[in-house]
Amino acid sequence: MNHLQRLGNRVSVSIPADDDGFTGRECPQADCEGYFKIEFGTGLEGEGTLCHCPYCDHTASHDHFYTKAQIEYAKSVAMRKITDAIHKDLKKLEFDYKPKGPFGIGISMKVSRPRLTPIHKFREKKLETEIVCDSCTLRYAVYGVFAFCPDCGQHNSSQILAKNLEVVEKMLDMAAKAADKDMSERLIENALEDCVSAFDGFGREICRVHAEKATNSISAEKISFQDLQGTQKRMSSLFGIDLSDGITAQEWEEVIRGFQKRHLLSHNMGVVDEAYIRKTNDINAIVGRKIILTSSDVHEAARIVGKLAKHIIAEFQAL
Repeated sequence: MNHLQRLGNRVSVSIPADDDGFTGRECPQADCEGYFKIEFGTGLEGEGTLCHCPYCDHTASHDHFYTKAQIEYAKSVAMRKITDAIHKDLKKLEFDYKPKGPFGIGISMKVSRPRLTPIHKFREKKLETEIVCDSCTLRYAVYGVFAFCPDCGQHNSSQILAKNLEVVEKMLDMAAKAADKDMSERLIENALEDCVSAFDGFGREICRVHAEKATNSISAEKISFQDLQGTQKRMSSLFGIDLSDGITAQEWEEVIRGFQKRHLLSHNMGVVDEAYIRKTNDINAIVGRKIILTSSDVHEAARIVGKLAKHIIAEFQAL
């Protein structure tokens, strides 16, 4: 059998992983073409496993997600294999008949090596966030933070929120160990800021993902989760979801108070104003004086935020 026949009807080309074990993927949707990376061998396995774009959730077979650079690389490798096989087969046809006698004529055929088909080298891109899916254990990397898992399709919004809330707890631990009082207070304030920001990011993202279920999809993508009372009204209007249903009345009051304390710290140097009193009914607060914020306040806010997130996810799943 000659070399070209040995190649068969298909040429197999392996796509190498990068130094971190990732293989690049690209969404085939023309209006997305988002680039991401996955580590094969983690997550779901088996024939017929679909791939989800982490950005737009387009779903198709894994072989639809090769990057343009990988395709060009594969084409060049395949062409090199084919031209090599043809060259080897032609080399087998070489001959050299020497002339015989004083007037003999010799004849020969030599096959010269053609110019090698160039291999289109490529390098996978550096991305911003590495994630291990807490549902299927796939390790993947994306631009930004929030994403659908490329293997199981689960959105990572609750996973990212949980990790951010873990950081909040670590900051509170640092505040408890800080010898300097001012440093301890600043760490507690920053922990509250991070808690509110994490929940705001989570809420905005999950509303964006489910925007098509809203009465007004454009408004759904613009919801802020920093003013819980306002958010409660907008969530009810747009999705029919009552934000406070997932927690007790006391927890709702406590988390509103925590978020409003954060508002004072961010916009009023922590000084109590009439708006704060009106929104929280905080009997311990005095207009014109600094708000009192303790580590316990932030710990409770983080705990309740976690419950609110689970409630929101459950409500969207039920829609």
